[in-house]
Amino acid sequence: MRKNKPKLAVWKFASCDGCQLSLLDCEDELLEIVGAVEIAYFLEASRATVSGPYDISLVEGSITTPHDAERIHKIRKVSKYLITIGACATAGGIQALRNFKDVKEFISIVYANPSYIETLNKSTPIADHVFVDFELRGCPINKYQLIEVISAFLNNRKPNIPSYSVCIECKRKGNVCVMVSAGTPCLGPVVQAGCGAICPSYNRGCYGCFGPKETPNVFSLADHFLKSGVTSADVVKILRNFNSYAESFRKVSEAYER
Repeated sequence: MRKNKPKLAVWKFASCDGCQLSLLDCEDELLEIVGAVEIAYFLEASRATVSGPYDISLVEGSITTPHDAERIHKIRKVSKYLITIGACATAGGIQALRNFKDVKEFISIVYANPSYIETLNKSTPIADHVFVDFELRGCPINKYQLIEVISAFLNNRKPNIPSYSVCIECKRKGNVCVMVSAGTPCLGPVVQAGCGAICPSYNRGCYGCFGPKETPNVFSLADHFLKSGVTSADVVKILRNFNSYAESFRKVSEAYER
């Protein structure tokens, strides 16, 4: 008797859909994924759905509403493995910038009828609500890393995803360090590799799209920025990006804001 394929589900919360599009952008690789799994739930690609339970659930987006906070628990219950993909799901996303202010003030300014808006005070990552088996960072994620993660969980092994910094990618590409050569503020030393050092390759500082690497010394880097002439206010702005609510970025930005 032929064994059924593992079921893959892709779920969306508050996000721009960019990480889901990274999966669709796999092109030839997507055909191999389809051959290995049954894509049972993926509304970005098809309205056809198959009920759970699911072997792997990929979750994009942050939790921003009471309804989402309930829905993620339901998804966790029907998922053998739950993998968060992208900055929104792993760190709250760009929408987590509201976490540093009064969200009610934003609502009153933006919406003509604020009473219709039902939202949480903060935009939070999935791991703040349920157990997550693996977090794949990026804004958007690296499609090859996504394939590696799916393959790893299908084969019961640890994903081979780099935990070192963007600086290593710069060294491998032969880039001249923008901080040393031009004094450009760059988050490369504290940000996880995965983008191929795109911004430094074009003489721009790293914006931190892939979030903090393992054990980043963000306070030390911020101190270096200050000694280079960057103001405390600008340090806060540099750290308030796609991953602003990641713990190591958040602590430093709040310290410098005070």
